[in-house]
Formats: sequence, C-alpha cells, structure tokens
Amino acid sequence: MCVPPLPLLQAARVVQVTPAHSGILPPDQYVASLARKRMAAGALLRDARGRVLLVDPAYKPTMDMPGGAVEAEESPHAACRREVAEELGLDRAPGRVLAVDWVPSRPKRPEGVVVVYDGGILPDEEISQIVLGDGELAGIRFVPPDEVAPLVTPLLSRRIAACVAAADAGTVAALENGSPAG
Repeated sequence: MCVPPLPLLQAARVVQVTPAHSGILPPDQYVASLARKRMAAGALLRDARGRVLLVDPAYKPTMDMPGGAVEAEESPHAACRREVAEELGLDRAPGRVLAVDWVPSRPKRPEGVVVVYDGGILPDEEISQIVLGDGELAGIRFVPPDEVAPLVTPLLSRRIAACVAAADAGTVAALENGSPAG
C-alpha cells in the first residue's frame, strides 16, 4: 500500500532568531521563573502484625506518619531517614518508594510533593528501642490499617491506604491529593 506524501506547508512569516532576540530566557531568569513546591518525605513502618505506626504530633489534633519536610539540598530519601531518626530515635535506611503524592495548595501552604518510602517491618526489639525525640511527639501507636481513618486527616487516610496496598503488591502509587492519579 502506497501512502501519498504529505503536502508541503509554507510558513506564514519567517522570523530570524538571534541570540539577543531568541525568546529563550537566560538560565538564571528561567530558574527563577519555575514554580516552587514544598516537599516532604515519610515512612510507612509496620509491626509484625501488619499494624501501621502512627505518630502523635504535640502540635496538631490528628496523628501522622513519621516524616517531615525535605530541607534545602537534601534528597527525599535522606530526609526520610533523618526524620525517622529525629522522631523515633531509629536509624533505618528507607526502602523503596511506595507513593509519590502531589498535594494542591491550600490556605497558607503552597502545593507540594510527598514521597513515602517503605520503612519496613519493625521487630519487637526495635520497637522497644523507640525514643521520642525533641518534644515534637506526644506518643506513637500501632494501628490496624482498617482503623487508621478516624485518627488521621482524610488525605493521610487515603495516602496510607495506598501505601499499604503498594507495599503488599510490590508497586508504587502515583497519587494526587491522596487518590490515584489519572
């Protein structure tokens, strides 16, 4: 089967591009024009019974996952390890990524990206070594996955459910505001 050639298109006008008038921003201006997003990293930690470790921040009414803000020039992986050490006194290398969650802006917070890593299964001896750091946390609690929702925000409930499913299935969840993307 022979396909006829496409017709040749003619430009409506020709513009000469010179370095001074290229329409391309210099690198510093281009970088300054990019959107800024906050970034956080967290860990899904579970015990041998499959219960999810939740932390009880002293500064807010709902429980949370271990984790926090990624600092300047820090990778999400390093931030996750640092936050788990600061909050729980455990030096655990994060495992694979379980979820990447884009979160839209809300009052007083810009949009952001949260990366959740598999923190693994904590054996009883490691659980007994948990030490809450720096007064940020009022406590911790291991909760069956189906009992997480009333203890956390709806967003975090969706994110934790997606992370548990991803950990169990060996997949990665692409999320938007805690729900499957797309």
